[in-house]
Amino acid sequence: MSPCARPAVSQRLQGLEHHVDTHNHSSVEEFALQSFSEEPGLRGLFLVLFLLLFLGALAGNTLIVTAISLHPGLHTPMYFFLTNLAVLDIVCTSTVLPKSLENLVVKGGTISYQGCMTQLFFLTWFLGAELLLLTVMAYDRYVAICRPLHYSSRMGRPVCVLLAGSVWAVSAVSTSVHTGLMTRLTFCGPNQIQHFLCEVPTLLLLSCSPTMLNNVMIVIADVYFGVVNFLLTMASYGCIIASILRMRSAAGKQRAFSTCSSHLLVVTLYYSTVIYTYILPGSGSSLENGKVVAVLYTAVSPTLNPLIYSLRNKDVKVALRKVFS
Repeated sequence: MSPCARPAVSQRLQGLEHHVDTHNHSSVEEFALQSFSEEPGLRGLFLVLFLLLFLGALAGNTLIVTAISLHPGLHTPMYFFLTNLAVLDIVCTSTVLPKSLENLVVKGGTISYQGCMTQLFFLTWFLGAELLLLTVMAYDRYVAICRPLHYSSRMGRPVCVLLAGSVWAVSAVSTSVHTGLMTRLTFCGPNQIQHFLCEVPTLLLLSCSPTMLNNVMIVIADVYFGVVNFLLTMASYGCIIASILRMRSAAGKQRAFSTCSSHLLVVTLYYSTVIYTYILPGSGSSLENGKVVAVLYTAVSPTLNPLIYSLRNKDVKVALRKVFS
């Protein structure tokens, strides 16, 4: 071989090595999910617990949707948004818990790359939509209590449908951006996700590609879905509480507070778990605590929401009794 040909051959070999290396970096076809425990006894306990939560969430929210749909007296804006919340809880828990139950049955559970991206898409979609929906529900209670004379005009059916559709659409656009940016990243190992589900923060820790753009979009989404909606919800309830305190009748105060106490309890439970998950630093202890908190907003909260609304609402109790009768 002539000296002039050696550089060309060397360049070809380097290009081939780069191609093979790039192929290896993008060859992660599945991720390993962490389980809650490696001890068979505890795994069985968690399996029973999660199965009960899953069945409870499905049954409770399905009953709420059925009762509201069959009872004409509940065809109001407040219960229309409650129906959307119940649907969100059903699809959210169905996105996470079946795979978690499978990983508790099969030791060393994994999830495919496509399955992980699918779970990421739907989980981010439903969690974001729930934050927006809680804000819309707070606005509905604000208009009902603080502007009762304008309630029928401000919260007519076309407005309610537009608000609910916007909740689903805006969150869908946001999750499409996050999932699209995630699919552009390269994962070269290790493929061990430090969680029992696929979330944006945990997946970014495994990427070999620059994640600056992903982090910027996460900050923007957190500010909008978390901070802005939280402030709007708190502003609505600030006006509601001030309006209730100005009422002279004790019965009127009790009736007004009873219409929003269930929603306020749900808001407190949901925001406390989400803020704890996304604000605390990623230390080892907080990662373990983050798993517990993730269980709260993907399993416990969807199970408790129907109980909160049914136990503290006479109209829902009446509708549920009619469903069972």
